[in-house]
Amino acid sequence: MKKKDIKILLVDDEPDILEIVGYNLSTEGYQVITAENGFEAVKKAKKELPQLIILDVMMPEMDGIEACELIRKNPDLKNSIITFLTARGEDYSQVAGFDAGADDYITKPIKPKVLVSKVKALLRRYKEEETPDTVKAGDLVIDKDEYKVISKGKEIVLPRKEFELLSLLASKPGKVFKRDEILDTVWGNEVVVGGRTIDVHIRKLREKLGDDSFKTIKGVGYKFVD
Repeated sequence: MKKKDIKILLVDDEPDILEIVGYNLSTEGYQVITAENGFEAVKKAKKELPQLIILDVMMPEMDGIEACELIRKNPDLKNSIITFLTARGEDYSQVAGFDAGADDYITKPIKPKVLVSKVKALLRRYKEEETPDTVKAGDLVIDKDEYKVISKGKEIVLPRKEFELLSLLASKPGKVFKRDEILDTVWGNEVVVGGRTIDVHIRKLREKLGDDSFKTIKGVGYKFVD
């Protein structure tokens, strides 16, 4: 996973910490999302699904321990790495943090370069969801190894880009994939001619698999309906 694709949620009630730590991580190329308390942290973690969450322990309203426990209850965040920011001598916080489901802790104050090295080490532990070789959605079966699509028991031959677009959308039925996400995943760094490339490929897929399989979300993107 490239740095630009990695999201780090930084949570602290001290503006200086958010600014300094956030700046150093952003400079490294990571996407940094910030929150000032536990409530905001839980909300943003659910929305952004960050690979790494850096949580301060002592915060008003909801502390880091409680926020960590709530985040760990969300199955969509099971692979997220959580590390606590603790002041020197707060041994009780470190124990409570591990009990709450944290993976590690970082002691404050910490030098920016040391922090960045620590973050890199933590991210090496992150395990991306393994993409299954076969995707099944309704009466549709997609075999990624053989580039084969079976719809209602009948094999359908698709060009590579149509196949990859279908595989992406069908991997999470009901999820709305934004146009930028589709372009980045299916076409990547390839030169895309015209802004209607996705629409053309969706139209071709509809012709082969039926209009009901794909829903357009105007101004946003597309989703697969099984």
